[in-house]
Amino acid sequence: MTDTFTSPPYAGRGMRHRGRPRRSLAPFLAQLAIWSGAAGVLALWWSDTTAVVGPAGWLTGAGRITGLLAGYACAVLLALMARIPLLDHTFGTDRLARWHALGGRCTVSLALSHTLLIVWGYSLTSHTNVVSQASTLVFRYPDLLKGTLGFLLFLATGVLSARAARRRMSYETWHYLHFATYLAIFLTFGHQLSNGADFVGNRLAQVAWYALFLGVTVLVAWFRFTVPVRRGLRHRMRVAAVHPEAPGVVSVYLTGEHLDELGGRPGQFLRWRFLAPGLWWTANPYSLSAPAHPHHLRITVKTAGGHSAALAHLAPGTRVWAEGPYGGFTENRRTAPKVLLLAGGVGITPLRTLFETLPGQVTLVYRARCVEDLALRGEIDAIAAYRRARVHYVVDEPVGYSSPLTAQGLSSLIPDLAEHDVYLCGPRRMTQAATEALRAAGVLAHRIHHESFEF
Repeated sequence: MTDTFTSPPYAGRGMRHRGRPRRSLAPFLAQLAIWSGAAGVLALWWSDTTAVVGPAGWLTGAGRITGLLAGYACAVLLALMARIPLLDHTFGTDRLARWHALGGRCTVSLALSHTLLIVWGYSLTSHTNVVSQASTLVFRYPDLLKGTLGFLLFLATGVLSARAARRRMSYETWHYLHFATYLAIFLTFGHQLSNGADFVGNRLAQVAWYALFLGVTVLVAWFRFTVPVRRGLRHRMRVAAVHPEAPGVVSVYLTGEHLDELGGRPGQFLRWRFLAPGLWWTANPYSLSAPAHPHHLRITVKTAGGHSAALAHLAPGTRVWAEGPYGGFTENRRTAPKVLLLAGGVGITPLRTLFETLPGQVTLVYRARCVEDLALRGEIDAIAAYRRARVHYVVDEPVGYSSPLTAQGLSSLIPDLAEHDVYLCGPRRMTQAATEALRAAGVLAHRIHHESFEF
C-alpha cells in the first residue's frame, strides 16, 4: 500500500540545504594516528633488539612484538569506546563499534600469539617442555599470575562477543559482561612493565606507557561515568507520560531542566537509565523520536526484550538519567539536494525527526508488517502535508499491497533514486537487503547512511 501526501511548503526554521560538504579527513587522520602508534611500538622493540639468532630468538622476538602490540591495542580499544563526543559525532557510534569489534578480535589474537610464542621460545632456550615452561613463567615471574588471569578474561570476553554467542544473550547481560575487559587490562598491565624486555630499565618507555594508559583511563572515567552523573543531577529528568503508538510500541515523554544543554540533534540517540526497579542498573540506547525541546524530550520504543517491555509500565515521576547524545546519523552526512528516508518498523524513530527538520526535497518510505504497525503515522502525515513532502507506506499485509525491497521496487517509488542521499534505519536483515537494493539501483555507497544499534 502506497500513500502520497502533498501540501504547502514546510517553513521550519533553519531548513536550508548546505550543499555538498567537503569530504572529511577525520577517518584518515584517526587511522593514521592509530597506525603511527603501532609503528612507535614496533620502533621500541627494534631499538632494544641487537640481533635475533636461532629459532628461540625468532620465537621470543615475535612474542615480544605481539605482546607490545596487544598492550597498545588495549589502549586503543578503550579510547574507541570511551564515548568521547568528538569521536562519536565525527565517525558515528556504529563505526566506532565496528572498529572496536575488529580491534577486539585482533587484540585477542595478538595476546594468544604472544602467550604461545613466548612459552615456546623460552622452552627452546631453557631446553624444557612447553608445559613445564608455562608453569615456571606463571608462578615464578613477577605479575605473571595476574597477567594470566587477565589473559583468560580476554579470551572469555572474546568468545562471548562472537556473533553466535552474542545473539543468545540480552543487550544488558552482554554489556555488563563486557566490563570484564577493564579488569583484564588492569591485571595484565603490571606484567608488561615488570617482565617486558623493552620496558625493564627503560625509564622513558615506562613513562610513555603509563601516560598512554592513564590518559585513556581518565577519558573513560570522565565520559562514561562522571559526565552521566553530573548530567543526571543537573537535568533532573523525569517520566511525564507513557503513550501507546502501535501494538508493542510506546512513546515515553520526559521533562527536565536545561535540556537544551544536551544538544541532541535530529537522528541522534541517548543511553537512558530509568531509576525504577529492574531498570536502574542498565542504560539502553533509544533515539529521540521528536526534535529536542528545552523542557521536554520523547523516545519511542518497541518491545524487543525485558528492558524495552518494562518501559510501557513506567510510572510518571520516575527519575531518568541520560548519557549522550551519541551518533553521527545527522544532517552532517548529507551530500545531495534530494534525500530518501527509508524506515523499517521502529526504525522510524530517528527518521521521523529528520523528516521534520531536513531541508530541501525529502521523501519518506516507511515499511511495516501491517497498517496497525505504522507508529507515529498521524505525525508523519501532518509533517508531510505541511512541508509538501512525499510519504510511501509499504506494508506486507494484506497480500498484494507490498512493494518488494529490491532495486526495481524502490525505483518504482523513487524514479530518480540514484540522485538521492539515503538515510536507512530498521532491523538488520531489512537494512542489509535495502543496502544491496540501493547499490543495485545506482546509489553511490557514500550516499547510503546507516547507523546500527547492535553494539
